[in-house]
Amino acid sequence: MRFLVKQILLCLWVIPLFGQIQYEVNPPANIKTINFRGPTEDQFPVIKLGETITLEFDDLTASEQDYYYKLVHCDYDWTPSQLLKSQYLDGVDNQRIINYENSYTTLQPYSNYQMTIPNNEVRLKVSGNYLIEIYNMYNELQFSRRFVVYQDIVKVGATVKRPRDFNFLNEKQSVQFTINTGGFPIVNPKSEIKVAILQNYFWPTAIYNIKPQFTLGNELVYKYDRETSFFGGNEYLNFDTKDLRSPTFAISKIEFKELYHHYLYTNDYRYDQPYTYFPDVNGDFVVRTLQGEDVSREAEYTKVHFSLPYTTDIGLNEVYVVGRFNNYDLSDENKMVFNEETGDFELEYPIKQGFYNYKYVVVGESDLMDMNLVSGNFHFTENNYLILVYYRNFGDLYDSIIGIGTTNSRTISN
Repeated sequence: MRFLVKQILLCLWVIPLFGQIQYEVNPPANIKTINFRGPTEDQFPVIKLGETITLEFDDLTASEQDYYYKLVHCDYDWTPSQLLKSQYLDGVDNQRIINYENSYTTLQPYSNYQMTIPNNEVRLKVSGNYLIEIYNMYNELQFSRRFVVYQDIVKVGATVKRPRDFNFLNEKQSVQFTINTGGFPIVNPKSEIKVAILQNYFWPTAIYNIKPQFTLGNELVYKYDRETSFFGGNEYLNFDTKDLRSPTFAISKIEFKELYHHYLYTNDYRYDQPYTYFPDVNGDFVVRTLQGEDVSREAEYTKVHFSLPYTTDIGLNEVYVVGRFNNYDLSDENKMVFNEETGDFELEYPIKQGFYNYKYVVVGESDLMDMNLVSGNFHFTENNYLILVYYRNFGDLYDSIIGIGTTNSRTISN
């Protein structure tokens, strides 16, 4: 129950409750390595209407279970839209995933499932927010993931600035942007246009309900400071297990038991250290292996050991290891346990071979996640930003997405 409360709180953090919000449900322990992408390698699909999305995941029971998928169209606030399924789908969902194979010569057996949309059974007809839900043969929801579909109608130009708020001059990044509507007919932009701004595709900290400051010809201008600023955070930590037997810079030792065990070096607290550029993939991961050609079926699962020293800054709060590999899940499986002998928080977690980003987050008594208590906040940190432009004319039944914009803080300026 506490896990469910945490999940709901994370999603209600920034989204006002207008209905039943469709939040992401994380899977049971037997389902791992949910790889959800569009045409790029980013683990969050942002696709143009008509492009393909791919979903892949592993079932560690290796029992060749039947799984089914459903699609839900949502409005700007992630509540289900008023559209009927026939209005946003061409075809029928609730289809069985038929593309699956068992792992090959792996110590940890698993079944690998793959699917794409559009396919022979269904394709998307309109843009907007979507949720894909995966059910087992007993019609029990196993997990769900968000994705967005857009049409390239308006153009978005964006940049990242240092904030003018002296209190957060070295900690935050402010996103400023313009929307060029061209010949698209917009009568009242303050009511017809809505935007959402995401940092590294992370929905719990997204910024909503920002109105344009002014209109300049065909351009809607959003040159806010505080209203569109994010904490910069820090670069993610990472490790690479593509070679089972050779430790990389982050791995202190490797042992073989029932599976390979990779022990990471104990990490340091970085909130009080100078910022150091440390290339990352902004929380993402890439499955890869040197021991096989078909990474989906031949990559091994290894037990990765994380450790973090205890300090009084943590107190009685809970510490979790999160990243896109576990969808920032605050379940007991990702919770670190204090080891009295070493004085460290420790976690052992099964992870498929590859390159992974991760960070340590802290959850206090309020059950809200502090992303940067351990790692700190720096305005230099490299972050990706995504601006989604939603449109609803008077009388429309749903919020469409008519354009997107992207920028990166690598080019931050004063």
